Amino acid sequence: MRIAVTGSIATDHLMTFPGRFADQLVADQLHTVSLSFLVDTLDVRRGGVGANIAFGMGQLGATPVLVGAAGSDFDEYRAWLDRHGVDTASVRISEVLHTARFVVTTDADHNQIGSFYTGAMSEARLIELKAVADRVGGLDLVLIGADDPEGMLRHTEECRTRAIPFAADFSQQIARMDGDEIRILLDGAAFLFSNEYEKGLIEAKTGWTDEEILARVGHRVTTLGARGVRIERVGHDPIEVGVPEEKAKVDPTGVGDAFRAGFLSGLAWGVGLERAAQVGCMLATLVIETLGTQEYELSRVHFMDRFTKAYGHEAAQEVVSHLT
Repeated sequence: MRIAVTGSIATDHLMTFPGRFADQLVADQLHTVSLSFLVDTLDVRRGGVGANIAFGMGQLGATPVLVGAAGSDFDEYRAWLDRHGVDTASVRISEVLHTARFVVTTDADHNQIGSFYTGAMSEARLIELKAVADRVGGLDLVLIGADDPEGMLRHTEECRTRAIPFAADFSQQIARMDGDEIRILLDGAAFLFSNEYEKGLIEAKTGWTDEEILARVGHRVTTLGARGVRIERVGHDPIEVGVPEEKAKVDPTGVGDAFRAGFLSGLAWGVGLERAAQVGCMLATLVIETLGTQEYELSRVHFMDRFTKAYGHEAAQEVVSHLT
């Protein structure tokens, strides 16, 4: 099963200021702020929704096709993804813009000042999925993840036109989208991904009830945080899967992306919805135990030991042969 993952490609530049922002602000001069903070640390991490999901699938051996836009500074990031099993040949490289990046400084009180540069991400709207499908010999599913909003709409319409099954995954872009856009993006989706909060926001913005939305998608996949995930489809009982026991809760960033990576890998393997959700929950647990969205290492033995402990030997037997 050939799966393309569309979504943002970005880097995060994280800095730490040892003092307090509040001590540097003069109350009657806030209209003319001019400040520079001498920071102690700089941590550059690879990120972006599309890249995070594709990386996780690559770690599981699912060979995803990453579809997104980056800048000429993408070479090192591309090499990293290629080395971890991601097909990056369909990433568009901008001739004029840098790869998207988030730059943030955190002070001693955990207050933050940050900026997000969309950069090359805005060129995702120029990518034609037909060219991607022709290159790889066809696509069985396209995940439409958070990206340039116009690009998300174009990918969705192209999937409908070309009868390519697609999964809708708005994540952080849902805040800026209106009801009309959300209705377009989810109608006819084979899968609709969201967390509980996003689920309510989708219903509020579209004006559609839970039942009306479920009638318009093949499967509604809702992540429930520490309670796991629920999968719903018309005419079937919900499937609910819990999460494995965590060794530590280090960093929640990228956990949702990891679940999607595991779930989509399970679909590619053909192991069924419950098993796919279990793989997703297991990968998400490994990510929450790690600092960073792509900093975890996936050992086949370690993964299967944890998976077996959480879901039993029968479930493990269905999964183990697919791991590479």
